[in-house]
Parts: sequence; C-alpha cells; structure tokens
Amino acid sequence: MQLHPVTLSGQHVSLEPLEPSHLPALQAAAADGELWKLFFTSVPMPERTQLWLDQALEMQAQAKALPFVVREKSSGQIVGTTRYCNIDRNNRRLEIGYTWYARRVQRSAVNTECKLLLLSHAFDALDCIAVELRTDWLNRKSQAAIERLGAKRDAVLRNHMILPDGRIRDTVVYSIIQNEWAGVKKNLQFLHSKYEG
Repeated sequence: MQLHPVTLSGQHVSLEPLEPSHLPALQAAAADGELWKLFFTSVPMPERTQLWLDQALEMQAQAKALPFVVREKSSGQIVGTTRYCNIDRNNRRLEIGYTWYARRVQRSAVNTECKLLLLSHAFDALDCIAVELRTDWLNRKSQAAIERLGAKRDAVLRNHMILPDGRIRDTVVYSIIQNEWAGVKKNLQFLHSKYEG
C-alpha cells in the first residue's frame, strides 16, 4: 500500500494535495461559521492555521498522513480539508480524519462525495482491508453523518485524548471493512444521486 499525493475528482468537488499556498483559503473556509469555536472539532484558530498546515505537511513527509484540501468545483473555492491518517501499511488499514467544511457547504453534496472519493481510492486503488472514521463522543452530528455513510460503530475509546483546552475526549470509532465496501459504495452513490441534476 503506497500512498502518494493524488488529486481525486468528482462532480461537485476535487480533493487536491495540501500545499503551503492553501493557507489563506483554509483560513477563509474556517471563518465561515467560525468553526474553531466548536469545542468538539479540531479546526485551527486563524492565528494557528499556519502551525496546523506545517504539522499536516510534516505528517505527510513522514508518511503518516496524506492531507487534502476540498475544492468546490462550482465556485472554484477551497471549502475544507480532509486526510488519510493513522496509516498502517502492513495491515492495509487507514483512517479518514481531520475533516471539516465551511458552514455553507455542510449538509450538501460535499461530504458525501468526499467520502465516496476517499473510500473508493482506499479500497479500489490502495487495496485497504479496513477504513476507520473517528469522532468526539460529544459530536452527535458527526456520528450521525458517519452512520449515514454506512460505517459501523466499533468502540468508544474512553479518556482517549487530552485536548488543548484540557478536556479529556472519549472517541467513537467506526469502520468499513473490505467485504462491506460494495454495499457501502452503492449507498453512497444513491445518496450522492440526490444532489445531481
């Protein structure tokens, strides 16, 4: 399983490799809804976005992650970010995480298509046997969105992370495994078709 920067393109969005030049666009996307104020997300505050970007690129350089920006095709604007992370080459597993979107594209075709692109690449091109998705126990919207994709809840990791504000987070772990992918893909294609037209 070899991960290299790649552009994944759909009808509504393209996922492009994260670059230093994306900094202002990411700050603008996060400002739509002041996403950093949501205590259960990991969206960087404007003054910390450079550090966040540097850390993401460092994780990529260490082959620990593959970060993307999400570009909305209709406007040409960057409206969020996502990445492959917790990459386990020996066991052909990875996680899709660090995902957030500008408020104006939440509950639109964007998330469904991003997950369809990322999961298709993971299972069909990278030959993964499992893909994880994780979220904060307190982020009920995220849990509902993950379940809507067709992922199954594996576990709750209690006292899993100490966050920058000192809060101790419980993490809900979901996964999709290889023999479920055909059904999950059909579900995602059906959900995605509702946005076409």
